Amino acid sequence: MKLYLVPTPIGNLEDITLRAIRVLQSVDVILAEDTRTSGHLLKHLEISKPMQSYHIHNEHQTIARLTDRMLKGETMVLISDAGTPAISDPGFLLVRACIKLSIPVECLPGPTAFVPALVNSGLPCDRFTFEGFLPHKKGRQTRLKELAEETRTIVLYESPHRLLKSLEQLAEYFGGDRPASVSRELTKVFEENVRGSLREIIAYFAEKSIKGEIVIVVGGKEK
Repeated sequence: MKLYLVPTPIGNLEDITLRAIRVLQSVDVILAEDTRTSGHLLKHLEISKPMQSYHIHNEHQTIARLTDRMLKGETMVLISDAGTPAISDPGFLLVRACIKLSIPVECLPGPTAFVPALVNSGLPCDRFTFEGFLPHKKGRQTRLKELAEETRTIVLYESPHRLLKSLEQLAEYFGGDRPASVSRELTKVFEENVRGSLREIIAYFAEKSIKGEIVIVVGGKEK
């Protein structure tokens, strides 16, 4: 009876850990955000285990059944499409339910996109705030106004088709001279890290075709 949370590579398959492989080999069931995506990874690792879909659209409906199975002795592992489960991905609700029911929970260390993006941004990383994805509509302006006063380094996730709009809004609320960094395709062959002022980064990506998962790092407001 146990729930493991296992980070999976965000791009480079060599980033899987020996411990993660051992846990994936040992459990009864693998809960995956997308069984097709995770199926490719498991095939690469030569791991064959029963898989079950666990994602944002079914997590509320499945938690009771999953915790009941664990209480009866099953050991499960939760993985997301890439990175660490529950970091801007499903997982929190299941972990909370397990803790409430005294089901042991163990989270392995491993890949997550915001850490390398933050560290290689050249911006202060001794203190930072991780915001994940900004609200798309309701509450977005309020959040941007609040973050404009934040003195710690700010870390955000963004999708390729919304990157320019978000950078322009950040420049509007923070000022175009605010230092920033944009990382995309981290750990992959075409990894790119663009550093400069928000204004400079906007000009750079305005001329580019933007692909891949993206992390935006913005310097905090100077005291």
